[in-house]
Amino acid sequence: MISVLITGASRGFGLALARELASRQNISRVFATARGNSPALNELAQQSPDRVVVVKLDVTNQESIKKAAAEVEGNLGGKGLDILINNAGVCQYSFGGVKSMDNLEESFTINVMGVHWVTREFLPLLQKGTLKKVANISTTMGSITLARAAAALPSPPYKISKAAMNALTVQYALEYEKEGFSFIALCPGVCTTTLVRSMI
Repeated sequence: MISVLITGASRGFGLALARELASRQNISRVFATARGNSPALNELAQQSPDRVVVVKLDVTNQESIKKAAAEVEGNLGGKGLDILINNAGVCQYSFGGVKSMDNLEESFTINVMGVHWVTREFLPLLQKGTLKKVANISTTMGSITLARAAAALPSPPYKISKAAMNALTVQYALEYEKEGFSFIALCPGVCTTTLVRSMI
């Protein structure tokens, strides 16, 4: 049976993914994390009390991440975590162009540092797991090759931070492949979420 942790599961893609995983018979536990209270996530946990565990986790706060990791470790009862899905993210805009960016640091804190901090903290549990898989939710807007196709979207902080997250994913993949880990940057495509609606 498989255990999974998803960050940013309070709404949108993260919440939908938590719902889908909770419905799978081969999934024993879904740790669905959120920064604050999420009625929709709480409802999911009530519907699947033996399968979905809501964990408070703020990816910008290292102490919050440490507490979340300790809570998950206790819940697993000595077993490892099989899959980590770094989904929490933010899409910010710079309507004056790249030179006008004043929110790049915040984008990096959430989309890059947050992924690094969460991965680092949960790595010991993943090393004890059987699957050793980490999926970092990305976007084609973080692709250098496809940059021109997304040039019209005024979100350079998002594009730049996701490109950096892709590079972070590669570094983790190279360093931990000998331990049997699979690290991937995964683009789920266009989904009807609050984040996507803000772009159109």
